Amino acid sequence: MATTLATEKGGAFATTNANPHSPGDHVHDAGEAGHPLAKRAWMYRPHRIGPIKIPAYASPPFQLGLVAFVCFLCPGMFNAVNGLGGGGQFSATTSNNSNVALYSTFSVVGFFAGTFANRMGIKLTLSLGGIGYFVYIASYLSYNHNQNAGFPIFAGALLGVCAGLLWCAQGAIMMSYPPEASKGRYISWFWMIFNLGAVLGSLIPLGQNINSSSGTVNDGTYIGFMVLTFLGAAVAWCLVDARHVQRADGSHVVLMKHPTWQSEFIGLYETLKMDTWVIFLFPMFLASNWFYTYQFNDVNLAKFNVRTRALNGVLYWSSQILGAYCFGYALDSRVRRSIRAKGAWAALFVITMAIWGGGYAWQKQYTRPEVSAKGYVKMDWTTSGYVGPMFLYMFYGFFDAAWQTCVYWFMGALTNNGRKLANFAGFYKGIQSAGAAIMFRIDALEAPYMNEFASCWGLLAGSLLIALPVILMKVRDTVPLEEDIKFSDETIEEVMPTLSHEADGEKAH
Repeated sequence: MATTLATEKGGAFATTNANPHSPGDHVHDAGEAGHPLAKRAWMYRPHRIGPIKIPAYASPPFQLGLVAFVCFLCPGMFNAVNGLGGGGQFSATTSNNSNVALYSTFSVVGFFAGTFANRMGIKLTLSLGGIGYFVYIASYLSYNHNQNAGFPIFAGALLGVCAGLLWCAQGAIMMSYPPEASKGRYISWFWMIFNLGAVLGSLIPLGQNINSSSGTVNDGTYIGFMVLTFLGAAVAWCLVDARHVQRADGSHVVLMKHPTWQSEFIGLYETLKMDTWVIFLFPMFLASNWFYTYQFNDVNLAKFNVRTRALNGVLYWSSQILGAYCFGYALDSRVRRSIRAKGAWAALFVITMAIWGGGYAWQKQYTRPEVSAKGYVKMDWTTSGYVGPMFLYMFYGFFDAAWQTCVYWFMGALTNNGRKLANFAGFYKGIQSAGAAIMFRIDALEAPYMNEFASCWGLLAGSLLIALPVILMKVRDTVPLEEDIKFSDETIEEVMPTLSHEADGEKAH
């Protein structure tokens, strides 16, 4: 089946038949009056501002940048608030209960979110997701005045629904838009921009509370976060539909042209049936947010005052940027992909043992009853001995980015089909959120800190061992287009490469 694609030809935009062997091949000038692509030609034209080249609006790099900016403003601000421990409140109880509600609904909606994202489209899915973050932070502003715990719990449950949609759409874009040779870099670009939001978000409470040693943050902190999260929900509408995205070689994302609710629920079932081996990655999914509760509440909140927690947050999320850069670019090295997958697994195992081994030495130094005692003085950045735990917290941030970057890359290495990757992303975020809900509940029940630490370390190490068969046997050097196309109603001619040139940011290795 022939389709018309926008291309660059001689500096002017043109369209060419996607099937070079179909009858009547010819090139049309997209700027020609009345041509069906004339109104959209601007989306496929790159621009230059001085020495800086800006990718075409409908190109994968630009679209991923927009998605990253949405997550910069929404989940990034959420991470900044939660990174303070207890959502910035003196007690973690309300925050824990809110997060239990959040991750409980997230785990259910997230698992099925691929169906909703495939049916509703990227823009609506992301925007609905962003609204939930605005309401969630507003609930903490309310709590600062009336201590009504019901609102944060409701907002947490609502955010679980919204975040399930947002993260599924984000994961599908990040894994399916880039060409195979660039997936590691695309993941790292997203993760760096996203975590820059948390870095800047953490600077807000740091600046506002730098001279305060109290336990809670002020109203201005929450109001600032609310403005930014609302802006993030609005930015989502600047995205183009996935069917209009075109890579540098002229290829398109493999999708369902005519999705229905029935086709997408059946597709969810078919994904599990056809790719049953993905279950071996589920423990890694479960582990990927399990440790947040321990790090935010049992390390940062337990041991440090508010201004030092804010500083720790800046350092934690800054270290995530470094971790995403190191692992993302290493995953796109010139070595065969099957070899890179094995190397990534080995690197994760080594840093799991090293960083969490250091965490064990730190955790032996205090207990929950000790830090909960009346009159306990929390550590400040001026306190002697702060440098050691500061670096440990930075390494925790580096580890988180390394883990998540590798998990996304493993999934993206298994298929290039956007429909299937949306389901993979849903599985990932749903199971990830179930783990977070369980851990927040465990912490709300005031389990010993050492027990919570051991559960984190044990789950991380064990999940790596369970995932090893998938890494060894299922990650191939490339996935044939014929295989990707099986899970959609498109044809090879509609998505195959049509151009010989390559744009900046999408060059193959």
